[in-house]
Amino acid sequence: MAKQIPLAEGLFTWPSDNPALLAGRCGDCEYVAFPFRDRCLACDGTDVERVELPRRGRLWTFTTQRFRPPSPPYGGSDTPETFAPFGVGYVELPGVVRVEARLTEPDPARLEVGQEMELVILPFGVNAEGEETMMFAFRPLDRV
Repeated sequence: MAKQIPLAEGLFTWPSDNPALLAGRCGDCEYVAFPFRDRCLACDGTDVERVELPRRGRLWTFTTQRFRPPSPPYGGSDTPETFAPFGVGYVELPGVVRVEARLTEPDPARLEVGQEMELVILPFGVNAEGEETMMFAFRPLDRV
């Protein structure tokens, strides 16, 4: 099996049995931004602490991506012939932030605003070094 690495450094803890997204919390104004940034987006402060976000949240809104995104920048391992639609949505992590993410469920009839979701890490593609790149997504915990 190829070595697995995050799609981008600093997005989530990996490898981990309980991965978490990594955000920044400003020590001056308490603003939380995902992904982590060295400077606060709200007050431009530099007292930013790296924090792990909750693994569970609620689906805030969603849609289905029915065509393969342009490549580049899209770097998935599928091709126009093998592309399969996927869900995309915002997941509200309680009291912290809303995160835009891929959803593991592509069928809109099986998704519902307010549905409980949980973070998962999935294969995305293979980089030039032959390493398997991993991405984050959210999966529904209950079915509509």
